[in-house]
Amino acid sequence: MPQGQPSVVPDDGLTTRQRRNRPLVVVHTGVGKGKSTAAFGLALRAWNQGWPIGVFQFVKSAKWKVGEERALRVLGDSGEGGSVAWHKMGEGWSWVQRGLQGDNVSNEEKAREGWEQVKRDLAAETYQLYVLDEFAYPMHWGWVDTDEVVDVLRHRPGTQHVVITGRNAPEKLVGFADLVTDMSKVKHPMDAGQKGQRGIEW
Repeated sequence: MPQGQPSVVPDDGLTTRQRRNRPLVVVHTGVGKGKSTAAFGLALRAWNQGWPIGVFQFVKSAKWKVGEERALRVLGDSGEGGSVAWHKMGEGWSWVQRGLQGDNVSNEEKAREGWEQVKRDLAAETYQLYVLDEFAYPMHWGWVDTDEVVDVLRHRPGTQHVVITGRNAPEKLVGFADLVTDMSKVKHPMDAGQKGQRGIEW
């Protein structure tokens, strides 16, 4: 398989191997379909490399059973590749104290607590790939401070890759990230009144 060749070789003092293995911050944003799907595709590659993976689902309901979750959980439990931990905000987050769970906890508070756990895991180097699904929304809505996110990601230890998905990714995050894809919509069945369908949307 051909390997991509960089168009520029920076004078940064790093060897080719050091530069190639730099941990990345990846952002999938835009109004088009496929932002999360692409992130979960990266998770499949990471699983194949034996990397521990942490998926943190912000915004999406815990009741929504996406196909990628089931597939990645099965793969994570297979013992053949990397481990997979899957956390959903709608479940109150598995690490929130029981007394704080329930309807009294707002989505904003849950999102903030989710980010606090991501920070703890980054500091502990718990995973090698983090999928922060729909995390662009809490930043866009002002629930989580974008400056803090960028600062934490800039100073994260080790070789931890982070993928953030969601529309309206803040400009500061986009400017900081190593790889940004803006998925535009050309056409979608919903434009013609067709609802999402099994096997395509979930």
